Amino acid sequence: MEKHSVNTLPFAPKFRALLGPSFILLGLGLGSGEFILWPYLTSNWGMSIIWGAILGVTFQFFINMEIERYALARGESVFVGFARKYKNLPYWFIFSTLLAWIWPGIIAISARLFGEVFGIDNVALLGIGLLVLVGSILTLGPVLYKTVEKISLVLITVSVPAIFVLALYLSSSTDILDMLRGAVSVGKIPEGLPFASFLAAFAFAGAGGNLNLAQSFYVKEKGYGMGKYGGKITSILTGKVEDISITGSTFAMNKENIDRFKAWWKVVNLEHLLVFWFGGIVSICMLSLLAYSTVFGSGGLPAGVDFIIYEASVIASKISPIVATTFLLIGGFMLFNTQLTVLDATSRIMAENLLIVKINKWKSSKLPKIYYSFLWLQILAGIIIFLFDFGQPLVLLTISAVLNAVAMFVHIGLTLDLNLTSLEKEIRPSLFRIFWMVFAFLFFGYFSYKTIVPLF
Repeated sequence: MEKHSVNTLPFAPKFRALLGPSFILLGLGLGSGEFILWPYLTSNWGMSIIWGAILGVTFQFFINMEIERYALARGESVFVGFARKYKNLPYWFIFSTLLAWIWPGIIAISARLFGEVFGIDNVALLGIGLLVLVGSILTLGPVLYKTVEKISLVLITVSVPAIFVLALYLSSSTDILDMLRGAVSVGKIPEGLPFASFLAAFAFAGAGGNLNLAQSFYVKEKGYGMGKYGGKITSILTGKVEDISITGSTFAMNKENIDRFKAWWKVVNLEHLLVFWFGGIVSICMLSLLAYSTVFGSGGLPAGVDFIIYEASVIASKISPIVATTFLLIGGFMLFNTQLTVLDATSRIMAENLLIVKINKWKSSKLPKIYYSFLWLQILAGIIIFLFDFGQPLVLLTISAVLNAVAMFVHIGLTLDLNLTSLEKEIRPSLFRIFWMVFAFLFFGYFSYKTIVPLF
């Protein structure tokens, strides 16, 4: 791996110019933990567990910011930083990303919701069509990052306010009080709640798994800090070729640069706090409140993802069929966007790690071709899974989430170690940040152990 060159740390821009990466990461979670798993749990076991969602998003805020710290200071992804210390780690990230995200559970539920709206019975065929559409959008967009950012931004700014209004309209004061009580009932887990399901929802309270690490790509391609010098992935069909370097650069540790870094750190924390942390908590709480206020206590709730359809039928009876249909459409589009951002993030992760492995044989300019190879490989795998009917959507999503919880346990420890040993002491994490990272590391380690051990 090449040594870091020395460049000038740019000035931090105004807050508005930084908006983007956190919307993508929020979009990664909206269609999984936010729309599916937490509402599913609260509709069956009540709002006393909503503390887990808030704690999960809070954990991921601190995890994501440490990932951003490295990319901001070095202008390269954390995967390059990991490989500088442990040369065989790229194999782990390729394996764990592919194994955890090859299951098309998210797009399967999207297809199920669209099928309900448009009267399409062949959900597998619709799911295959949606996967191909995702691949086409990512392949034809000239600049990959801008394509993903724009789609996430539009869907989030439309869907989140709509769900917020709907949840408040249908909820009673008692429902809201139950949610507030659940938010402070830390550690309470109702009897009968499957441990694997709780861990799955906890891992997906935000992006989850190795997807958190993709934040370093988005920070770099948005041009945060030293990422200004890295270049962007462009479409091999419609994009203008850019110079790409996976190896970053550093800056001199003088007072002027340290002050600039602190200015960057302040504004990127604010961007992530408002968009990812606050937006994520509001989204989960409102979607869970909506499920709780409409279907909790009904008795005989349908198993799996059908509870969303049942929820829509209750909305139809309480307000109107048009509102219920809109709810299903919003859910379908949220899930579609999540699958799009997931495939983008996983393809980036595996492509860069393969390039790191082959760094002495392949040039960085091959990165777009490697990316699109992984993208369509995953789409092909998803098509095969649909054709052979390997499992129900919620089962696939739960498998993915549990695997991702284990992956998070691994990368939290690696990220903290990287920032404490590879960054200069002036820009290393504070004791407060270290506490949250260690807390998250131990938490995910414990829950992963408790979930996996009973399987053997």
